Amino acid sequence: MNFLAHGWLARGGSDDFLYGNLIADGVKGADLSAWPTAVAEGIRHHRRVDAFVDGHAVIGEMKDRAPRGGRRVAGIALDLMWDHCLARRLTIAERDWLIPRCYRLLETRPAPTRLAAMAPALVSQDWLRGYADFRFTCRAVAGLGRRLSGPNRLAELLPWLERDYMALDEAFERLWPDLEARLGVRPGSVDPQP
Repeated sequence: MNFLAHGWLARGGSDDFLYGNLIADGVKGADLSAWPTAVAEGIRHHRRVDAFVDGHAVIGEMKDRAPRGGRRVAGIALDLMWDHCLARRLTIAERDWLIPRCYRLLETRPAPTRLAAMAPALVSQDWLRGYADFRFTCRAVAGLGRRLSGPNRLAELLPWLERDYMALDEAFERLWPDLEARLGVRPGSVDPQP
């Protein structure tokens, strides 16, 4: 899961909890004592989500479908693909409630060093809304691949994402309810309360 999915799964918590979920990929180590309690809880929540998703049978199945040379990084591409799948399923009202809240937190709070350069671009280029567009998602996958060392293995996965689009979307349909059930999230519309 990427920013949009983590934000959606944390939407019922406080701003600190949501912020912790949004920045967790930029936070290393198990010692979270430097963070306010609710932010640390958000970071832990994000990590539990990632561990559940990474261990889900759907991920293994989809990685097996990826081209051999890209299987090592296929999970990264899948994380962005899941944001695309979720963005397509959220209503405009749900997106219009969640995304400004996420952007406000990312604009007004300092991002960890590992995310400091990415956070302003995420907001100014409206990535969270952009994920609803498959072409945008593909550009995001390739752009992330440019940040990794060596050849852009993520960009090499784009033909696979396009070719297996329907299978990936069906995989999301199997993954998402399992994830929500694991987290105890009630399916359905968001209650747009602060």
